[in-house]
Amino acid sequence: MPPRARLPLLVLGFASLALGITGGLVRLGAAIPAPAGAIALHGALMVSGFLGTVIGLERAVALGRTWAYGAPLASGLGGLCLLAGFAVPGFALMAVGAALLVAASAAVLARQSSLEMATLLAGAIAWLAGNALLLLGEPAVPWWIAFFALTIGGERLELSRYLRRGALARGSFALLAAALLISPLAPRVMGTVLVLLALWLFAFDLARVTVHQQGLPRYIAVCLLAGYAWLALGGALIATALAYDAALHALFVGFVFSMVFGHAPVILPAVLRVPLPYRSVLYLPLILLHASLAVRVCGGLAELSLALQIGAWGNAVAIALFIVTAAVLVGRFDPRQGARATSR
Repeated sequence: MPPRARLPLLVLGFASLALGITGGLVRLGAAIPAPAGAIALHGALMVSGFLGTVIGLERAVALGRTWAYGAPLASGLGGLCLLAGFAVPGFALMAVGAALLVAASAAVLARQSSLEMATLLAGAIAWLAGNALLLLGEPAVPWWIAFFALTIGGERLELSRYLRRGALARGSFALLAAALLISPLAPRVMGTVLVLLALWLFAFDLARVTVHQQGLPRYIAVCLLAGYAWLALGGALIATALAYDAALHALFVGFVFSMVFGHAPVILPAVLRVPLPYRSVLYLPLILLHASLAVRVCGGLAELSLALQIGAWGNAVAIALFIVTAAVLVGRFDPRQGARATSR
């Protein structure tokens, strides 16, 4: 599929993102217009409608098969169904999207048999399990958490593959990945596994090396290391059954969106064939994201509704600011300066 034909799939995901955020703000008391589906199904829109669509699109590009684009198409259309008030068809489409991602991930694993690709397949299976349970009216959140932890863990293992790791490091990662795939059945156990995964990433991820560099490598490393800190905190809160809202947003916002911010300069050129040059202004939405999330998490722990609202608005503004900043950088990119972009 040519890059321009992929753009509508990304637009579908961004529709779920925009209205999912709006619905989340209304849930906290904001007096702004939002579809009923966006308010009631905020989590499904963010997880499957947006992030699932983006991940499915990235996997389809990597596989290079037209049928694999059915995954982001189904999940993106599922988000539109939820926004239009058709919940059951929307959940069914999201389950189809997850099933196609499983098939695409299995095809990648068959092409390149490795622990990294097996972990990505396990993440897709976790997403399918969550979306299938959602369709049946059962809780999906633990499986969604496993989906992101396995997907991000597998991608970081792949991107750091040239680092020398002994059998103990790879063996411990394999055990953590296996535990994550079954731990949604015991959420407190999953919380402990998430903390251990965060410690593994701190110890073995490439970011601990690249954070000492300059430009884009340092920016990506800062995003990753900050995300791992939120992963550890979210896991600890789940393990101790404290502050459910704080735990979920530490994981879904602090961990996942930090990864989105960090990987966007790499993923966007791969998916749409347009450059997203690094500039230090990218730190502004990143700082705002983590600062406002800290306010939100503290508000959740202390049960302060005002802090929850301030933190949520800060999260929304940070995501919007990142999108606007990225769009401006893409629009102003000068190919003649491409060689110098990463050093600024």
